[in-house]
Formats: sequence, structure tokens, C-alpha cells
Amino acid sequence: MARDHLTEIIVFAVLFLLVSGMGFVAARWRRPDSMHSLDEWGLGGRSFGSWITWFLIGGDLYTAYTFVAVPALVFGAGAAGFFAVPYTIVVYPLVFLVLIKLWSVSHVHGFVTPADFVRARFGSPTLALVIAITGIVATMPYIALQLVGIEAVLKAMGVNGHWPIIIAFVILAAYTYQSGLRAPALIAFVKDVLIYLVIIVAVLYIPAKLGGWGDIFDAAKAKFDKTPAPGDGVTIAGSGQLNYAMLALGSAMALFLYPHSITGVLAGKNRNVIKRNMAALPAYSFVLGLIALLGYMAIAAGVKPVSTDGKPDTNTVVPLLFDHMFPDWFAGVAFAAVGIGALVPAAIMSIAAANLFTRNIYKEYIRRDADAKEEATVSKLVSLIVKAGAVVCILALDPEFSIDLQLIGGVIILQTLPAVGLGLLTRWFHRGALIAGWAAGMAAGLWMLYRIPNPAKGKEHFGGSAYPLSDLGLDTKTTVYVGMLALAVNVVVAVAGTLVCRAAKLADGRDATRAADYLADEGDPKINDLELSSST
Repeated sequence: MARDHLTEIIVFAVLFLLVSGMGFVAARWRRPDSMHSLDEWGLGGRSFGSWITWFLIGGDLYTAYTFVAVPALVFGAGAAGFFAVPYTIVVYPLVFLVLIKLWSVSHVHGFVTPADFVRARFGSPTLALVIAITGIVATMPYIALQLVGIEAVLKAMGVNGHWPIIIAFVILAAYTYQSGLRAPALIAFVKDVLIYLVIIVAVLYIPAKLGGWGDIFDAAKAKFDKTPAPGDGVTIAGSGQLNYAMLALGSAMALFLYPHSITGVLAGKNRNVIKRNMAALPAYSFVLGLIALLGYMAIAAGVKPVSTDGKPDTNTVVPLLFDHMFPDWFAGVAFAAVGIGALVPAAIMSIAAANLFTRNIYKEYIRRDADAKEEATVSKLVSLIVKAGAVVCILALDPEFSIDLQLIGGVIILQTLPAVGLGLLTRWFHRGALIAGWAAGMAAGLWMLYRIPNPAKGKEHFGGSAYPLSDLGLDTKTTVYVGMLALAVNVVVAVAGTLVCRAAKLADGRDATRAADYLADEGDPKINDLELSSST
């Protein structure tokens, strides 16, 4: 009952309202002469330094859903849930040079979205439209999943019903509309301080109360030894090792393809900011590893997930662990860390999706003569619609199904890698072949996801992301991440299509469009003669 958690609710509400107030104040923080442009409203004036960018991107990537879902996966499946740790380690060196180049070209040419870059790179509004729609579709369930994190906290405090979530997102919508990207950038400071505080206390205090790490791992092993599932356990089964590696690699490649990730990068004021952040952001991976261990702590503590309509909601295991182990006042702080952790990414995601619609759909196909002020106004309004859509998703859908949507979102966003990721390295691909590759990869990915069952949850389709290679005619029990298989189909079709188009001498849009590479030397910009249309 909620009255049994009164102290927790008060602490949670006070901290939540405090950061909401900061969201409104952010409109005056580093205020420009005018907010009537996407550069100012949607990218914070492209003026954020290393510290602000570090908190912004960290708050963008490590969300409330991460806080509850990663340990929930460890709680339910064991070691497989740790895939998030290696992927957030390998991602930064993987994208180091690529993101620097994306920032450079975007800064020089005023690109706001990845689709803007694709439009100029390949001279194809159709390809840009495909990239924009893909980004919006992949982002929407991600925003809805931030609500799952808040809902899990509310359930742990005995607060039922959807009205608190609706109120929270109304407040979020209001200060995002007013302050733009400056709001999540400012709030990210508080969010990260709270998360670091809670995790440090948790990994020191909870194991001491449970008898030490040895007892925690023994309890986890005992639980998984009793289950009939072949894939769970404190180590990865042989048939799942390839899937684990491919899931980590695929997730790493997908992470900075999401529009909200790119938005955080483009808000940096120079190339050195991006370099420093790619070097420093792995510090979050250390915290993520500690967060994942909360799943094992929940097992040792005997946490039983809250049941909704007779089905256990494993997303509640971390909030319940905090509720059981911490004093009421500190449990309230921990709950606030999760709740505030939902506000930062949700705000950035809605801004990124709105920018994609405005720049690559509205201005390209509806109002070609829209000026900067009109663009900003449209983005503000669309960001409200996006948030409202996320709330509708969480109200209308089973939370378990919305989580499956995020799984699908990862496979979907990976299909933009040839155009966006490889497009930064080469312009060899033909625009028509890239569209064909995208369509083939998307169809293959959704078909494979549809064919994967999950008997434990009573699902015949969309039951996971591990595709059995035996379904491809191979005599093995090994599984592979669907996203990587779909991406392979995408690249093969794009390469083959490009060769055919080149042989047929079809026009590919390579014109005289040029770009410059922005080099920052001690804050002094220099532009060299790098062609956007250059080959490898």
C-alpha cells in the first residue's frame, strides 16, 4: 500500500519536482538571443563543452530502462544479461573517428539529423526519408520504455494506476517545449550524481547485509541450477556464446545510430569535446557492471517481483531490492535516481525524433520554404506529440510487449548503418542499392524476429533476438543475434546492387556537393578541403 511507503514517496516527489524546476530554469541557462532555431532549441546552440556533453551523452545512453532492465535480465537469465557491459566498452573506440567526422561535416553544413547528412552525401531525398522514418520508429518505443522504468518504481512504492506517469510526462513535455536540449543537459548533472551515489552505496551496503559476494553468487547459482531453461546460469552456455558476442557487437554498432545519441554528439562545441567524451564515457560502463550485479543481489535477497494480472513484472526487482534493503529515506533517493533517469533520455529522444520529422519530412515534402523559426516551432509541437504517443503506447500495450518493441527497435536502427555509418567512410554505395539493402535487411530482421518463440512466456512470435542457425539448415544448436544477420543481408544486397548500378551506369547523385572537415586546434577552427563526395 502507498501509505506504507510515505517517506519514500515524499523524498521521490521532492527530488522529482526539484529537477523539473531545473528543467524550466534551463531556458535561461546559457540563453542565446533567440531560441527560434533548431540549432538553439534542438542542439543547445552547438555550444556544450566536455563536462556538459559527458553528462548529456551519459544521461542519454544510460537510461532508467537500463537501470531496471539490465539487472532484471541478470535476475531472470543470469550471465546473458551482462552483454550490456562489453558492448558499452567496445562502442567508444568503434565510433571514435566516425563520430568526429560526423560532427565535423554537420558543423560545417548545419546538419541537425543523420538524415540531413545522408541527403547531402548521396543526393537522395528518398534515402533520407527512409533514414528519418527508421529513426523515428526505432526511437518511439525507446521513449515508452522510460515510462516502464518510472512505472516499476511506482509499483515498488505501492502507487498504482497510470495518472502519476501522465503527470510526470506532462511536466516533462512542458519544460522540454520551453527549454529544448538545455533542459536535459542541466538535469543530467543531478541524475548522474544520484545514480553514482546510489550504486556506490548499493554495492558496499547490500552485500554486507547479505553475507558477502560469495553468498550472493552461490544463491544465484542455486537458483539457475533448479531451472529447466538451458540458456540461463552464472556462465554462458556454449550454444549461446556466439549470440552473446554478436548481441554485444550489434548493440554497440546500433547505439550511436539512434537519433538521440547523434543529437548529443552534435551539441558539442568542437571536435576535441567529442574526442574527450569517447575516451571518458567508458567510466559509465564500470557503473553499468555494478548495476547488473543488482540482479544477483535481488536473487540472494529473495526478492519476488510485483505481479500484474497474475504475471510477475521482473522490471520491479531492483526497486523492490532497494525497498527491502535501504532505509526508507535512502530508498526514496534511489527511486528518484531511477525516475529522474527517465526524464533525461526521454527529453532528448523526443527532441531528436521531432528534429527528424521537421528537417527531413516537413521541410523536404511539406514546406520547403520554412524558415528557422518555423522549423523550431514545428519541432516543439512534434516533440509534444511524440511524448503523447509514448504515453499512449504504455497505456495501451502490455509493458512486456513494449519491451519487445525495443528489441525490434535495435534490429531496425541497425539497418541504417550502411547509409549513415559506412556513408561517413565512403561514397561508393549507390543510393538505390542502399534503399534496396535497407528494405531487404528490414524484411529479413522482422521475419526472423517473428519466427522466434518464447515458450516460457507463452509467446509464439517475437520471443527474443537469438535466432537458431538450425533454422537456416545448419546442424548446430548455436544461436546468433538477429540484428547482425539482418545487417549482413542489408550489406550484401547494397554491395550487389551497387555493382549492378555501376555496371548499368545509372545516375547515383554524386554531384559537385562539397563538405569541409572542421578541425579544432586549441579552440581555433580551421577548415581543410575535404570533399563530401570523395571516394575511399
